[in-house]
Parts: sequence; C-alpha cells; structure tokens
Amino acid sequence: MMAASQPLRRDKSATAAHLKADLARTDTSSGLRQLQELLDVVLNPENPAADTEALDWCKCLIAGGEGFEEFCKTVRSYDNATLCGLVWTANFVAYRCRTCGISPCMSLCAECFNNGDHTGHDFNMFRSQAGGACDCGDGNVMRESGFCRRHRLRTGENVPSIPRDLLLMSEMVLPRFILCIIQYLRDGYVEQDTAAERDLQKVLQQLEPQISFLEELTKMGGAMRTVLTKILTNQQTFKELSMGQEENLYAKKNYDKYLSALKNSGLVSVEEKAQGATADVSVGAEGGAGALALLGTTAPGSPDESSKEEDPDSGQSVGQRKRVKLSSSTKDPRIIESLKHKCFLEELLFWTIKYEFPQKMVTFLLNMLPDQDYKITFTKTFVQHYAFIMKTLMKSHESDTMSNRIVHISVQLFSNEELARHVTEECQLLDIMVTVLLYMMESCLIKSELQDEEHSRHVVVNCSEALLKNNTYWPLVSDFINILSHQSVAKKFLEDHSLLMLWMSFVSFFQGMNLNKRELNEHVEFESQTYYAAFAAELEACAQPMWGLLTHCKVKETQEYTKTVVRYCLETLQIWFDAIGFIDEPSPNQVTFHLPLHRYYAMFLSKAIKCQGLDLDSLLPDQEMLMKIMVHPLQIQASLSEIHSNMWVRNGLQIKGQAMTYVQSHFCNSMIDPDIYLLQVCASRLDPDYFISSVFERFKVVDLLTMASQHQNAVLDSEQERPMLEGALTFLVILTSLRIHLGMTDDEILRSEMVSQLCMNDRTHSALLDLIPENPNPKSGIVPGSCSFEEMLSAVADFKAPVFEPGGSMQQGMYTPKAEVWEKEFDPIMVVLRTVYRRDVQSAMDRYSAFLKQSGVHTGNPWPPYKERTPLHPCYKGLIKLLHCKTLHIVIFTLLYKIWMDHQNMSEHVLCMVLYLIELGLDNQVQDNKEDEEPCIEEHCHDSWFPGTNLLSNLHHVINFVRVRVPETAPEVKREAPPSTSSEASSYGQNLREAQVFSLVAERRRKFQEIINRSNTEAAQVVRPKSSSTRWVPPGTPPQLVTEILEIRESMLSLLIKLHQKMSSRQNSLSASWLEDMDTSRHAHGDGITAIERILTKAATRSCQIKRSIQDICGKVCPPVPPKKNSPTDKKAMDKEERRQRARERQQKLLAEFASRQKSFMETAMDVEPPDTEAAMDLGASEVMESEVLYDCVICGQSGPSTEDRPTGLVVLLQASSVLGHRCKNKEAKKLPTSDEEHIYPADTCGVAHDVRLTLMQRFFKDSSCLQSVSIGWDGGVYVQTCGHTLHIDCHKSYMESLRNDQVLQGFSVDKGEFTCPLCRQFANSVLPCRPGRSTEAGAWHAPTNKKMCVLVKEVEDLQDKLGLFPTETNLSKEMELVIKDIKNTTQKKYMDYGKNPASPDNDFLFMYSVARTNLELELVHRGGNLCSGGASAAAKRSCLNQLFHVLAMHMRLYSIDSAYNPWTRLTQITQNKEADSFDDERPEVPMLFRDVPSLLIIFVLTMPQPLRKEHFTCVVKMLYNLQFIQAVAALSTRLSPEERQAWSTSGALKKNAANADTSFEVLLSHAIGELSTDKGVYDVNAEETSMLSSSVWSPQSIEFSLQQFCLPFLRLSCLLQHHLYGDNLTGCSEEEEFSSLAVCLGLLPSAPQPSNTVHSASCLEWAVSAFDSVTQWCAEVRGLTHMQAEQSLTLLDQDPQWAASRLLQLPDNYNIIFQYYHRKACTSCKKVPKDPALCLVCGAFVCLKGVCCKQQGVCECVSHSQHCGAATGIFLLINASVIIIIRGHRFCLWGSVYLDAHGEEDRDLRRGKPLFLCEERYRVLEQQWVSHTFDHINKRWGPHYNGL
Repeated sequence: MMAASQPLRRDKSATAAHLKADLARTDTSSGLRQLQELLDVVLNPENPAADTEALDWCKCLIAGGEGFEEFCKTVRSYDNATLCGLVWTANFVAYRCRTCGISPCMSLCAECFNNGDHTGHDFNMFRSQAGGACDCGDGNVMRESGFCRRHRLRTGENVPSIPRDLLLMSEMVLPRFILCIIQYLRDGYVEQDTAAERDLQKVLQQLEPQISFLEELTKMGGAMRTVLTKILTNQQTFKELSMGQEENLYAKKNYDKYLSALKNSGLVSVEEKAQGATADVSVGAEGGAGALALLGTTAPGSPDESSKEEDPDSGQSVGQRKRVKLSSSTKDPRIIESLKHKCFLEELLFWTIKYEFPQKMVTFLLNMLPDQDYKITFTKTFVQHYAFIMKTLMKSHESDTMSNRIVHISVQLFSNEELARHVTEECQLLDIMVTVLLYMMESCLIKSELQDEEHSRHVVVNCSEALLKNNTYWPLVSDFINILSHQSVAKKFLEDHSLLMLWMSFVSFFQGMNLNKRELNEHVEFESQTYYAAFAAELEACAQPMWGLLTHCKVKETQEYTKTVVRYCLETLQIWFDAIGFIDEPSPNQVTFHLPLHRYYAMFLSKAIKCQGLDLDSLLPDQEMLMKIMVHPLQIQASLSEIHSNMWVRNGLQIKGQAMTYVQSHFCNSMIDPDIYLLQVCASRLDPDYFISSVFERFKVVDLLTMASQHQNAVLDSEQERPMLEGALTFLVILTSLRIHLGMTDDEILRSEMVSQLCMNDRTHSALLDLIPENPNPKSGIVPGSCSFEEMLSAVADFKAPVFEPGGSMQQGMYTPKAEVWEKEFDPIMVVLRTVYRRDVQSAMDRYSAFLKQSGVHTGNPWPPYKERTPLHPCYKGLIKLLHCKTLHIVIFTLLYKIWMDHQNMSEHVLCMVLYLIELGLDNQVQDNKEDEEPCIEEHCHDSWFPGTNLLSNLHHVINFVRVRVPETAPEVKREAPPSTSSEASSYGQNLREAQVFSLVAERRRKFQEIINRSNTEAAQVVRPKSSSTRWVPPGTPPQLVTEILEIRESMLSLLIKLHQKMSSRQNSLSASWLEDMDTSRHAHGDGITAIERILTKAATRSCQIKRSIQDICGKVCPPVPPKKNSPTDKKAMDKEERRQRARERQQKLLAEFASRQKSFMETAMDVEPPDTEAAMDLGASEVMESEVLYDCVICGQSGPSTEDRPTGLVVLLQASSVLGHRCKNKEAKKLPTSDEEHIYPADTCGVAHDVRLTLMQRFFKDSSCLQSVSIGWDGGVYVQTCGHTLHIDCHKSYMESLRNDQVLQGFSVDKGEFTCPLCRQFANSVLPCRPGRSTEAGAWHAPTNKKMCVLVKEVEDLQDKLGLFPTETNLSKEMELVIKDIKNTTQKKYMDYGKNPASPDNDFLFMYSVARTNLELELVHRGGNLCSGGASAAAKRSCLNQLFHVLAMHMRLYSIDSAYNPWTRLTQITQNKEADSFDDERPEVPMLFRDVPSLLIIFVLTMPQPLRKEHFTCVVKMLYNLQFIQAVAALSTRLSPEERQAWSTSGALKKNAANADTSFEVLLSHAIGELSTDKGVYDVNAEETSMLSSSVWSPQSIEFSLQQFCLPFLRLSCLLQHHLYGDNLTGCSEEEEFSSLAVCLGLLPSAPQPSNTVHSASCLEWAVSAFDSVTQWCAEVRGLTHMQAEQSLTLLDQDPQWAASRLLQLPDNYNIIFQYYHRKACTSCKKVPKDPALCLVCGAFVCLKGVCCKQQGVCECVSHSQHCGAATGIFLLINASVIIIIRGHRFCLWGSVYLDAHGEEDRDLRRGKPLFLCEERYRVLEQQWVSHTFDHINKRWGPHYNGL
C-alpha cells in the first residue's frame, strides 16, 4: 500500500500526466501496475460514497493531466453521432409531428424542431408525462425530411477518427469507477420489507455526483459513448472485477450481498440452479436460456412459493371475496426464473430496477442509446429483466412514478420496428409479454358470480384491487400495444397459435367482470367506483391490442390470421358458456358491460367481411351457439333501457355512470358498436320471429303487447312500461337501420358521426376531434386531424368565428351544420346511439325544428326525419327478414290499435318508432318471391294472424276478432249474454274459432325448440329449466284473468288512416282521390301526419292493391268509435280544446302585462341621470320647477328627496387605478421583449414624469406650495364609478347586515364593505351620499352675466375669503366623512403621502383635489381622449362626478388657503416686489409658470362656496386660460433654436403697439422670450444641443397648432367640469374644430361659430390687468430663482400636458415566440426558472406565479407586483397556460386567452399544443376593460387569492 500512497501526495494532474505517458509506451506493465494500485486506494468502496475526492481523481486521470473542461471540448470535437438522442424527464416541453413520424411515439426536442422545417405539418407541442428522448436523425422512427439541419447533414459522419491515446485513460479508469458504483449499490440495498424507502433514497443521494458524472460522460458525444459501451458490455472485465479477488474480503462479502438480493427477488443465478434439482431439462435445451427470464413461481406443485404469494393479502382480504389462485399449469413448464448477469450493464439494470428506477440512472441508461451496439445489448437486457420489472412494479409503493420511468425506457426501445423484430425473434419478447401479463392478472382473480353463482367455474379480475384501480398494468399493456403496432411482430403473434390461445385466456379474465346486481329493496349503502377501473382495463388491456391486431388484417393475404382468431374466439366463448353454466336464459337482474370475447369475435368478423372478402357463413357457429352469443349483448341493451327508466336507481349514480361510459365517444367503438353489430349478425342468421320475441321478452314488455285496454305486468311498474317499450322499439330501429359495420365506407362513417355530433350542438374543433370515435390504434389511418377529417368537416359544417357577446363572455370558434345537412343528413337514430346525456337528443331535435322554422319548411313540432340508408352488404341481407316477420307485424298492429284507442302508456315516441319500422320494411323488401305463390289458404288457421311474412301484403290484411286475456275488471268483460237465436249463435261460434290468439313467449319457446331439435339430434339431453316457462305467470295476483274476444275489423292500413284523422283532428282528412294529387317532395320533414302520408304514398306506389284499399278506406271512413265510451270522450275533447283556448288568452294577457312592467323597469334603471343635471336641463324652459330632486331607493322602493336626516346615496365602486400613470407620449403600444436584446423602459410614462416633476419642485420650493402646484393620483388614484342606482343609507346598512348573516358563498367580501347592487347586481363597495338641494337654485346659477371682468374677479376673490362654515353634525355629514374615509382606504398609503411632512393638512388637501382630477381625466379617457363625440356618452349617464364634487368640496372647505399665498391674487393682480422681506431660509413659492393649471382650476372650484354661480366659474376659467397660454408660449420658446428665438423676438416686438397686441401670440412670444432671457437667462444651457434636436423650422401655423395642442387638455377638463356642475350639453364636432368649439362652450369666445381655420388660440385671451405686466411678473418669478440651475428651470418650463391613451403591451402574433423565450427564462429576483412563469401585460415584468421563492411578507410575487404596478389591478399572461388572469385587490379571476388556434379556440394549459395566434379583437376587449375599469362588472367568476398568486 505504501508505494501507491506516494502519488497521492503529489499534485493530481501531474500524476495523471505521468501515468498517461507511462501507459502510452510500448511496455505498459509498470504503468498499469501503478494505475491499479492508485485506483485501489482512490476507489476503495469502503470510503463513504459522499466523499468527492475519488471523483476528482477520476476526472484528473481521465483527462490525463489537462483540465477536465478542455478534455471535454476535445472529445466533443470527435463526436460522430448522427442522432440527437437528447433525453428529457417529465414536464419537459417537446414536439410531435404526425406528418414526419413513422412511429406514433415520435418526439423532438424544441431545438431540433425549430431547426427543422415543419410548416404546414400536423404537429403539436406537448408536456412530457413520463419523459422521453429526441428522435431527430433516427430514420426508423421518423422521415428524413423532418430532420433538423444538424442531423440532416449527418455532420457526424465526416468527423476525423479519434486518436487512441485521448481516451486511453478512460478505458482504464472507468471500469473500476463503474464497479465502484455497483458495489455501493450492492452495499446500500436492504430488502424492501425491512427497509424504509428513505434508506434507498439516502444511498441514491450519496451516489448523485457519481451518476451525474457518468451522465456528463455520455454527453461528450459518440466517441466517449463507444468507450462506455465497450466497458458496460464486456463480459471478461465483469468476470474479473465483479466477484473480487480471492484475498479481498470486502469484495467477497459484497458479492454475497448481490447473490442474496438475486435470491430474494425470486430469481436464482444459473449456477445454483444447476446444482439444484436438474429436473428442468427443457431450460438447458433452450440454449443460453439464461437470457430468457421466465416467469412465475416454482414448479406447479411446490407449496412454499404459493403460500408466500398469498401471504401479503391474506390480511386485507377478509372483507373482500376470497381471491382465486389458478394453478400455474396454464403457463410454460420453464417456470423458474433464472437471471445470470454477464456484464456491468446487466447488473446496473438489475440495481436500477431494485431501486425502483431512480431518475438519474434512467437518464444515464437512455443517454447511451444513440450508440447502436449499446442499444441492441440494452434492449436484450431489458427484455431479460422484464418479468422482474413487473414483480418489482407490483410491490412498489410509488407505482405511478415507476410506471412512468419504465415507459420512458421501453418506448425508446420498442418503437423501433427493426429492434422490436430482432428481440422478438431472439429473446421471445412476445411470449414473455403475454406470460407476464397473465401472471400479473392472476394475482387478482375472483370467482365470477354471473349466471350460476354456486357452480360457476369462471374467474374474473377483481376491479377493486389496487392493480386495476391504479392502472398498475399500464406500462406492460402499453409496451404490448407498442410492439403489436409493428407489422412483422404482429404477424408473428398471429401465427403463433399457442400464444393466441394464451391471449384469449387472458382476455377471458375480463369477460363478465364488475358484475352489477339490481338492488330491489333498499338503496345500496356504498357506491363503489370500481367501474372506472373496469372500463379502463377493458379498453387498454383488451380493446387496444385488438385494434392493433386488426390493423394488420386489412388485405386478402391475411385471411388466415382472421380465421384463426375467430376460431379461438369461438372456442374460448364456448369454454366460457360452459364455465358459467349457461343454457338459454340469462339470469334476471344482473348485467355486466364487459364482454371482450364477444367484441373480439365481432370486430374480427366485421374486418373479415369488409376488407378480406371472406364469406360470413364460413365464420359463424351453429344456430344454438348464435343464440347463446346473442343473449349477453342483448341483455346489455335491455339494461341500458332499464337504467334510463330508473329501474336501477337503488344501485346509485354509478350505474348511470356505467351506462354513459358504455356509449361515450372513447369507448363506443370498442363497446356498444361491436355489441350491436354482433346482434345484427345474430339477427340476420336466426329465425326472425324468435329474435323479435326475445327482444320484447328481454325488455320485459311482453304483457303490454295486448289488444286489451288493461293488462297485468309481472315485472314492470306501470310508469316504467312506457320508457321500456320506447327503448325496445328504438333498439329495433337502431338494429335494423344502423349500417356502421354493414356496408358503410370509412368516409361515410366519419361523415355520419360528425353530422350527429354537430346536430346535437355547435362544436369547437377540438371537441369534435374528441367526440368522434376514432380507431384507437394510432396507426389506423384515420387520424384525427388527418386530411379526411378536415375535408369532411368543411363539407358538412360552417365555421362561426369567435364573437363577443355583449355581456363580455367570450365565444370560441364553433362549427355549425350547413343547411343542407339539416335537410338531408340529420339522422336522429345515429344521434340517439351517440348521446351520453338524454338531453342531447332533445337539443338536436330543438335545433332541427329551429332550422325548419327558419327556412320555412315546417312550423309546428317536427318529428325526427326518416333517413334513407346505405345499401346492406350482401352478407347481411338476412337482417331484412326482421322487418318482414309475422311477430313484428302483430306487434305493430297491436300498437297502432292501442294508440288509436288511447290506451295508457302509449306515447308519440312509440308511434314514431312504429312508423319508422313500417317505413324501413317498405324500403327494404325481401328478395325471394315464394310468398306470392301461396294465396291466402291459411285464412282460418288459428295461430296465423297474417297470410304471409311480407309487410306489403300484410298491411291491408283485415283482422276481425282477437282473443285476449284480460283481468276481470277490464271494460271489455262487461258483455251481454250470448245471443239466443241460433243463427247468431252459430256466427258467434264462428267468431270464436276465427279469433286470433297470440303469445310472444309461447311463440319463442316453440321456435327455440325447433332450432334446437334441428341442430341437435340429442335434444333429449337439453334439460329445460322449469321455472323459466312459468315465470311470466304472475304469482297469485288478485284479479283473475279471463279470456275475451274483441271485435276489431281493422287492418294496419285502416289504422294508419284513422290515426291520420285523429292527429289532424278532422273527420275525413284524406279524401278518396288524395293519392292522385300528392306532392311527394314536401314529405321529408314534418310531423306525424306527414309521416303517415309518406308511408301511405310509398305503400301505394309499391302495390296497386294497397292503392285500391287506401281509396276504399278513405271513401267510407268514419270517425273512430272507441268501445263503450262514445259520448264522454267527445265531450271531453271539446272541453279540452276550449280550456286550451282560454289558457292561451290568459297567458297572452299575463305576458303583455309583464312586458310593460319590464319596459318601465328598464327605463328607470337605465336613465338615472345625475339628478341635478336633469333638473338643470329642464330649466332651459321658462317655467321653474319648485320641486326637490327625488331619488328612488332600490331596497325599500320608496321615492323621495335626500335629506340631512335620511340621506340617499349612489351605489358606487371605489377602486385604485394606475391606468393614467401608464400613459405614454407615443400612440404606439410598447412591444413585449422576446429576446435578450429587447427591453422596456418605464421612464417615459405619465406617472413617472409627474413623480420626477414633483420631486424636483420639492427640492427648491416651499412644500405646501408644491403640493398645490401638481396633481397626484396618476398612479394609485381613486376612481369612482356607479351603476346609477340610489338607496337610503339606512336601508343599505340593514342590507349589509343581511349579507353578513347570509352564509352563501359570495364572490365578494362583505367585511370589506363589498356588496352587489340590489337591483342590477353590479359589484360595489361604498355609497356616495347625494346632496339635498332644491333644484330652483339652479336658476341663479345659470343667469347669463354682463358684469365687467374686473367686478367678477373681485367677487371671486371675496368668495374665496369666505371661511368654510363647519357644517352642523347631521347624518348626512357623518356619511360624507365616512365616504372620505372609504376613499382614503381604497388606495395604498404610498399613493397619498407626497409631502415632506405626512401629517400636514396640505397632503390631505392634495389627495382630495387629485381624486377629482383623476375622475375627470379618466372620464376623458373613456370618451376617447377628447370631447369631439360630445353628447352625454354612456360614461356620463352613469357618472357620479357631481355628487363626488360635493362630498370633496364639503371636506375641502375645512382648509382655507392663506390669502397671502392665494394663487388667485397672483393670477389677477400685479403684486409689489415683496422679495426684500422674504426670509432667506424660507424657500420661495412655486412660480406660476411651473404650476399645473387644471389642478388650480379644481382647487378654486372646490374651495369656493357651493353652489358656484356660472359667471364666477367662467371667470376662473378665463383667468386660468391666460396662465395656461403663457405657459404654452414659454414652453414653446424653450424648443426654438437661439437663432429662431432671436428672429421671433424681433418680429413680435414690431407688432407690440398694435391694437390687439395682448391677444397676439407673436407679441406675447417675443415678450416672454425677452423676459426670460434677461440677465441670468434660462436659455443659456447647451444651446448647440437644442439646435441639433429641432431640425424643423417653425412657421406661424405650426406654432399656432402646438399652442392649441398645449391648451387643449385644460379646455377639455374645464368643459367636462362645467358639464357636470351645470349640466351644459357637450356639442359634438370634428377633431379640427375641437379647440374652437370648446372655447365657445366655455365662453372664451363669442358664440358665433367661425370657420375653423381662423380661430387663433390667442384670441381667447381676456386679461384682468395688463397682459405684459402679468407676463413680466410671471417670468420674473422664474428668473429670480437664484439657487436653481437653468436646465432644471427648463425641465419645469417645458412641460407637455399631452398624453396618448394607455395601451397594453404589443404582443407577437405567434404564441410560440413568447413561449420559447419565457418558459425557460430565469426569474429576475430568485434566478431560478419559475415553475409557473407569468408576464405583466401592462409593464412587461416577468414574475413567478405562486412561487414560494419570491414570496415577501407572505405575499407572492404576482399579487405584490399588481399592487406596485397597477395599484392592486394586475393583468398577467400565464406562460405555461396561455391564459390571462386578472388580479383585482383581494380577488382574482381567469379572464380567458387572447391567443387562439387556427380554429378559433383557446388552448388552456397548452394541452393540445397546437400553434396559437393573437386574436386582435380579444386583446382589444381586454385593453378596453382595463382602461374602463370594468373587470369587476364583466367577469363573473371571482375568487379570493389569499395572496398566494
């Protein structure tokens, strides 16, 4: 050991270099020895695994002295791989292109997908469930055209070959390294039962770095993988290293651990086995049978194993039915499993399985797959361990995860046809799989209780076992389906008869599972949900392999396969019938929906006839077997009807669930379709009378089919009779008219499926794909999304683009049937067959009748239309015999008679189906003409009602007397005594002899006997169970049955004609000549009358005899005379009609009344104008209204004024808003960054600009003055909106109380004061008190004035000096205070405190007037940013600005402005220079030119006593306009270049003495320039910079335009304010005229409208004192700022009040651009890739949704961002789901998606992964809702987010 320790001391890389040099020599012995010694020390498995020293050594040694990173680069440059092979784990985003894929499991990584060309292909993006690997470059799995650029060019092939010495060290070191890992795994493994899962996890955690290192090596490319493959598969190395040398004790012990692990796994190593009993010779004969891991337990007899098997369950199974153990004789004799590991790879896989597939190991094993040699060896190894994998899986606690990992591996191996075929031939893959599946299912078998419970020998799987419940079998079945999709493998399977037999016995385990027994007494206590497991098991384990096999039986050449399968199906079925002891009657009240054997048989039959041209009869068994086969599928159909008739209600909801699943789109073509097809086959080959009577007997309606008006039904309650009869008839119609397997082509089937789905409802594209049963096997050809699907869809449906409902609910793009589809293709039978919910049938009929009404074809209540069928395939012609058999005709006759006589339990639906059957019979005539030869000889034969079987000839056959059995109480019994005279007596006797008797049951028995005798000479052996024949006699029911004879004298024809009269309620609705003038075209659609006419016409055209009969009957027809009840019914009918008429009138009256009420409600609800304005508007007229404004309270319904004691309030919603703050100068929206180069800068937004301005002012000016010179509330301002309804404030309080006590889950929080308006249910959270007031005051307000300007100015000044009177404490003032508090609580503190001293009243003052400003500005935004539209827009109608102003004014009167600093004086007077007496330390006031003019306006209006006279308002506006104009001039002057400034200054000075000098912008501009540039000029800064900026030259027009633009925002705001205060109308105008029209409206211009181009902004000026003095004074204030740099003054001067409307970010058209960039982007704050990334659509911030990583103070990132960015409103796009969520305060809602696919639908959660494109309309709607603050009203589904988003 000493020698080896020396190198350890030396530097690692030096040692490595030295060793590498030694080994490169020709004589390598010394180098080898040194290396081995070094490795013994370094890789000593007794060191703790967590020690990383060993790993560092290995890295150094492998790199041979250079740095490991460099080494990796070098090796990579020799990468010769032509495959991508990137391995990913669950949740990775990958792509699948069906156009390029050969195997359905093909997948590509995003990089290869984006680098390949897939335009126009059928591809989708998906989230990997189990993990996978990229197939790019693998020609076995995908077409080369789809390879990406890198793999298409096969760049790997021309790589130079690798120098030997580069990987020399790797070849030496790695075997020892891998051995070391294996030894750790052996050491750490403890048997499951004793070990906690934790221990295994711990071992794996310690090994993490080592396995990751291996993974790194595989990523170095092909060269390194080759080395690894050599090491992993070399048997010699393994032999030398695995057992350990003799002297090494540790290694020996370690190897023993491995052997014991093998043993405990129920596996034996081959050596031991050889020493044991050599009884199993067959194994040796297999030749290297080690490779063939076979299954099962020990030899059949050995007791120890089997007892061990049952052990784990014996504990739990007390409550369950006892499991059945099969003796293992069904399987191969080579039972004992032998596993012999011959190389590292095999043992590594063994441990991977033992440790239940740790993710890292799986990834390593898969990363190696691009190496072909490895791939083959690994696949064989995997197959060899297959049984062992299954055993581990069954024991595992984490079977879900493990299943995913297994499939992750197997799908890579078995999707490759070459490989699968290879392993099938070499390793018996198929045998192994089938045996493993059998073995697996055998672990959970129970005795079947179907049929004969005691003696049944049949076993079925127990669906409540975990194995089935948790789908544990899924990985195996999925592998099996995968390999069967390869033709070569499937053929091998179909050729191997013993395998087929095994498979059939496997399928029979599912035959009859999950048996339901009808509960007859009380409701079942516990509803088991095992049926999910049962349906899933049949679909996955039986049906899908079946579809897989069927795809390979498509052509004539494969006939033999089909014959074999059919033969085995029949054999297995026979075995099954014997096992359950079935003779001829199914046991009552039992049903199982699972008959996979029947369905295999049916589907292979269908395929044989349809594709392989086989003859049906050659594949059918004898009649007796057919009768048996028919029973169970028929039982299911009858049970479906029973379930829908509520006969199974005591079994709970789950039985309905089963009935629905059975017909549901994913199951129907593997369940109900084969069943119905099988019944069609049986019906076409069995005696029709037998079949029909069986049907009615199964549906339990035999007793109902009697001519008598009363009967007794032994098995049904009377309310169940009608639905059961309807069910039986509908079933017969489906049976005789469905053609899915009887001759329709695939395209026709697809078309009819599509039509029936579209008729039920308009469907989205994806819903349609989902609803159309596709062949479940992926390679079947009809793939959803294939061209045939799209073509068919465009042929039958029109696309309705996604639209918006007015309520804001978003529609998806829908497909709706074309008109001609409704006309010609609507097939109600198909609809009935395919509906999961019964209501869908009704929905289809409603849509059909709506279509007929609309197209004017038929206005009444139409009947389901009759549809012509595709012709039958010749093999199935026998089916038509059903329609032409006496039994059916007797039933039809009986039912027609009963309907005509109004017997109970008949319905329109019954008649409809009866007529449908007649029409089907007429359309499908039997070919052979034997009937015509025998004329009516059998007239008097008793049992025959009808002469023959042909429907045509039976239609007109008259039946005179019928003998019935009736209860004694029935009306038919009351007969007079038999007549006395002999002649009459004899005729009576004659009648008796002629009367027809009929009993369905007896008939069926007789036929059955005949068939049996014919087919079975030893009929004696068949013992008929006695009970069944007598079952139909009701046991001791009180009324005795007596036989009576009824006189009928009707034929089917005459009954049809009488029914026609009855339905059209006219005596002779059909005249004798009716047939001649018949127009057949209008017969296709209509009600029952039309249907009867259609049938009569058809019959008449087919037979002249019928035509004569019809004319006879129509000629002498008389109204129907129901026996013995003649008069009362007529009278009743009359009354009924009259009563109906009266009811109709009453209804009309009610409706009219209701409509008028509704109208008046709508008027009051919609037109609650701001009350003052209404009153004010009326005052335009001369008479003055003396009344007060009245309000309606929507809670107590009273109307009255708002008083001080009992104030009324408006329902309002207060919300904080930052919409204004997000406005920018630019009209274009900002782009969302989708690459690292793009960024969004928020500095140019309105909110930021105002913040900067205020901060700058606060640096230099007096705080209180600053706080009156700006507005806040751009970010986090409070917006008040109302629905316009009012209520008493005391009513509101009690309403809130009731809401608080109401426990119903509301979407809002009552504790936060939230509620919904009691009238319109709009969301609200406060009440704004209305000011009491007599509307008469308005008169004084409005009186036009002719006072001089100076007088007004003085009056305004006096008004301002009036101190605010503290209002007396009233209810009203209290409420006003409360609202102010609400308003303050609406927004966050940081949006209210801008002053240096937060407690100062100035802060409050600023906040108050800013609320008014915010609301005015927002209303402007809602009006489109200008007032051009004029008029009271919708926004104004619901505006509450008037009330809000009064509340704010009342609050602000509490603060008086110190008159010394009153801005009004500085506006209207020239003050003496007071600067001398100002203290040095006190900061100056803000100069007038820096002040925000609209803020001043609002301050003035709010602080003057209310109500303000309009003349004063106008005066204020005029004075402020002067200031605004001079600000505009000053701002403009800063933008001119020095030369231009000079020029304008001179040109203006010349005009100074003109008459209108003070209203000319040129003069004022020149004056301002002069004033601002004297002594320390403002303009001195970097003159050259500004000149660079403005390259354009200013003309008088452009100056005029920019001045107008500068003043417009002020004019708009003033105008809006005037509109709300005085109710002045806003006049509409064009955008060019907006300035002049607003100026006129505000009284700045005389009202004569001038042509737009002559209005000058300066002409609106009206000065109170000399203009030039004012300007001089204002400029002097700016100039006198000694302590402020010129550039800062410039910034404050050059303000631009113009802002463009707020926009959300501009999104890219294709969603993939966003997804690819953001779904892997790391979060800016926590630097991790978020699990749920989200984007703020307002500012582009990238945040973690629900991410705990970015949580601060218990608030997740989205919520905190919404508070910071939108004052608690956030709009986020969830990257992984493509949907948008809205956060509003403490609630959130899912808004929907603005990205839609090509078919106009959303793809939430990207489940379908189709390409998505931006829907501009939706995005505009989202933006609109954001800007107009209507999220709360339009979106309905809100929930609390508890700060967790």
